[in-house]
Amino acid sequence: MDVRDLDWSLVQAFLAVADTGSLSAAARSLRQSQPTLGRQVQGLEEALGVEIFHRVPKGMALTDAGTALLPAARAMQEAANGLSLAAAGEAEDLAGTLRLTASVFFAHHVMPRLLAQLRRELPQIEIELVATDATDNLLFREADIAIRMYRPTQLDMVTRHLGDVGLGLFAATDYLLRRGRPRDIAEFSEHDFVGYDASDQIIQGMRALGVPAERDWFAVRCDNQTAYWELVRAGCGIGVSQLEVGRSDPAVSQIMPEVALPTLPVWLTTHEKLRRTPRVRRVWDHLAEGLSPLLS
Repeated sequence: MDVRDLDWSLVQAFLAVADTGSLSAAARSLRQSQPTLGRQVQGLEEALGVEIFHRVPKGMALTDAGTALLPAARAMQEAANGLSLAAAGEAEDLAGTLRLTASVFFAHHVMPRLLAQLRRELPQIEIELVATDATDNLLFREADIAIRMYRPTQLDMVTRHLGDVGLGLFAATDYLLRRGRPRDIAEFSEHDFVGYDASDQIIQGMRALGVPAERDWFAVRCDNQTAYWELVRAGCGIGVSQLEVGRSDPAVSQIMPEVALPTLPVWLTTHEKLRRTPRVRRVWDHLAEGLSPLLS
């Protein structure tokens, strides 16, 4: 087969299925229907004359031939994304779409106000907000700008540390009326706390304060940050929140503000080839200005 006749969309479908392990998950990642993606995979197999996937109980697995083809497909993907980044870096038009990613909690509680203001000031820029705790790959244009709670380490990235988000302990008014307020850390064992499920971050934080917390010490557990906060607001127990969010919520009160909790760094990041484009530059500056008052 002449490589000039190879449809790039077929290679994209191959990589998506290889990365996700199923047609349904790959279809969601590419925003296509599952039947369309299935036809693309079949089309690539017919074009190459080899079987690249076989079905397994939980989805799709690479055959030996598919595994052998994967490095070349990755190289094509990197070349295509390099071309896309180079073209985007030369764009001079302010109007268009910008894809922005932030954590689920940050996207839910902080970003709406900032983006509403951005839309008033720059209505020609359309915003796609990706609320996810996964690490989207800016090299592959999964996002144009990312707000991270850690310093990005990818090469060819421009990063800026905006400041740090303070954390505090909060509980719902209903909970405090029923159980009272803990006066010191020694009374923590007499109270209910909302914890994480798979993550041990809160457990480690409690231990750093001298509290011998274990997983079963938390009667209610959830790793989704937004659902976690709703559990605290509903009165399931004391929980941790970003200070700006907790202090502005009338349903909760801060508990023992003298307790020193860790802070979360906030970083803006984008690919260096995109940073100089008008659209990315204007949104970058807007986010930096809008987030600064919320950070220490």
